[in-house]
Amino acid sequence: MKQHALCQVYYPLFVDLRGKKVIIVGGGDVAERKVKGLSGTQALIKVISPKITEGLEKMALEGLIDHVARTFVPEDLDGAWLVIAATDDPIVQRDVHREASGHRIFCNVVDQPGLCSFIVPSTVRRGDLCLAISTGGKSPALAQHLRRKLEEELSPIYGIYVSLLGALRQLIKRSYSDPETKKGLCKSLADPKAMAWLRDGEWDKIEKWAVSICGKEATDIILEFKTVNS
Repeated sequence: MKQHALCQVYYPLFVDLRGKKVIIVGGGDVAERKVKGLSGTQALIKVISPKITEGLEKMALEGLIDHVARTFVPEDLDGAWLVIAATDDPIVQRDVHREASGHRIFCNVVDQPGLCSFIVPSTVRRGDLCLAISTGGKSPALAQHLRRKLEEELSPIYGIYVSLLGALRQLIKRSYSDPETKKGLCKSLADPKAMAWLRDGEWDKIEKWAVSICGKEATDIILEFKTVNS
């Protein structure tokens, strides 16, 4: 199907927010969901709102977020890397967008794609494995439906598998200097058989497979994973 010339095309991107200032304007249920979505990113989260939910208040008391109990002012974006406007006031929403655009700060205005420089996809996480689903703002309901379907299909084993592959990949990178050799061995790690063995708890087969690719040092890695995950 031919794409319309004016159709918005978003570039998918995973962002490192460690130590970066993220502003949430709003203190209701939507704002709380956005803050929870940022959990684990190690972002420096500041919530700007006269009132906040009990959940946000608890997070503030625990030191997980910084709460400023007043309405938004332009200076709130000083030093910010990303901002999310999640209020029920359209004037405030537009003000946040205008200030963010002027300072070239990534901005998401909830439920208003036309005022967003980025949109937040539905995500499925299994450890370090993260799948992002977006309909470009056309149908968030469909994105959520697909997310629920994937959550049912992807067991927690995928998270363990990804962590194991990461450990074995690092071993390969330490053990071999030739780029092509490293590339070939790392590629061979993505083996459906290994995933099946991990699911069934067949650690002996996993060990033989890992050693055949990475060498004897892989034994210690497999033993560690077996101890933690058995």
